[in-house]
Amino acid sequence: MEAVRVTVVGCGYLGATHAAAMAELGYDVLGVEIDHAKRESLAAGKVPFYEPGLGDLLADHVAAGRLRFTNSFEEAGAFGDVHFVCVGTPQRPDGLGADVRYVDAAVASLAPHLREGALVVGKSTVPVGTAARLAATLPAGTELAWNPEFLREGHAVQDTLRPDRLVLGVASERAERVLRDCYAPVVAAGTPVVVTDFATAELVKVSANAFLATKISFINAVAEVCEAAGADVVALADAIGHDDRIGRKFLNAGVGFGGGCLPKDIRAFLSRAGELGVEDTMSFLRQVDDINLRQRTRVVQIATTMLGGSVARSRIAVWGASFKPHSDDVRDSPALSIAGQLHLRGAMVSVFDPQAMEPARAVFPTLDYAETALAAARDADLLLHLTEWPEFREVDLDVLGSVVRRRQVVDGRNRLDADTWRGAGWTVRALGRS
Repeated sequence: MEAVRVTVVGCGYLGATHAAAMAELGYDVLGVEIDHAKRESLAAGKVPFYEPGLGDLLADHVAAGRLRFTNSFEEAGAFGDVHFVCVGTPQRPDGLGADVRYVDAAVASLAPHLREGALVVGKSTVPVGTAARLAATLPAGTELAWNPEFLREGHAVQDTLRPDRLVLGVASERAERVLRDCYAPVVAAGTPVVVTDFATAELVKVSANAFLATKISFINAVAEVCEAAGADVVALADAIGHDDRIGRKFLNAGVGFGGGCLPKDIRAFLSRAGELGVEDTMSFLRQVDDINLRQRTRVVQIATTMLGGSVARSRIAVWGASFKPHSDDVRDSPALSIAGQLHLRGAMVSVFDPQAMEPARAVFPTLDYAETALAAARDADLLLHLTEWPEFREVDLDVLGSVVRRRQVVDGRNRLDADTWRGAGWTVRALGRS
């Protein structure tokens, strides 16, 4: 029997990771990417973004000839048996809903070139109902399935090769069988498989993200109560996290969530619920979003108070630009949002991030960017710790104290050892802690 050949349509963050992982599982893979610069970079074995472990994996399989890239849907249709659609679904520019134009375009471009028996597999996060609509556009003798992704930035390779579950949204036993065969090494390693219909598969991803976002906003709301009452939100989270019905993950109070998934997914979920006539039942997601955005304003307020009522003409160092560590993704980054707000209020803001400097410059070119964490802190009146990169916790406090103007820090992630910093002469503020 001829070996299955895989295409991956859309080779951004999700697609490039999935393509390299499929090659690692032993498949011949053809990536389809219409952006010339991105395609040329991938074809040269270079990842155009930062993701730990992905660069080596991609380079190895490109060099071995198991993974290559094209911009031709005709070539992809002739090559592949299973076609994974991995294009983005950003928030619509005219509302809260997901923009599915790229998914629609990818499927429409691929459809005329599909061979008999081909399976198109959507991995993009889409509004419920999209899969059924797209399935009706495919030619006879081909099928659609939906297999949502659950990648965590900074852990994407592991999450693809050793996921905590596989969700297969299928309309036939054959489609299920093809996907089970495609993921056979993953399933053999013990990954649970959930087989369901299109609509349920589409709802799994947004439901998971809505739950996680709610958990983060919950602990941030509690953090504000802790501050008012003189309690410690970290100790509180540790205590309730021991309850296995709750768990400790995603109970870290701080500046809130960002990135390309949680914010736009909860908004899209709310929007789609409205289209289905059940918006009221999901209305709490508006508060989840509002609480999350409020955290950024709270840090600006704390900074203003620590600087005597105005940040104008003060020098503020911001450690962190990516929305989370081990990533260069600055989409909807709380750190950059806070830095931008302070800059607009007249502060002189200097930013450092170990990986996200260039993406940050592209989004906020008016901010100052330093070459190192210490350079960002030079002559600072206030230091803001806003992305929890490990190296920020390992800084020499004696050296740091010698370069700043005033030893004041806001720990926006509750990850610094406050006692150690205070012992070194720093005034420390953190969200939800005295």
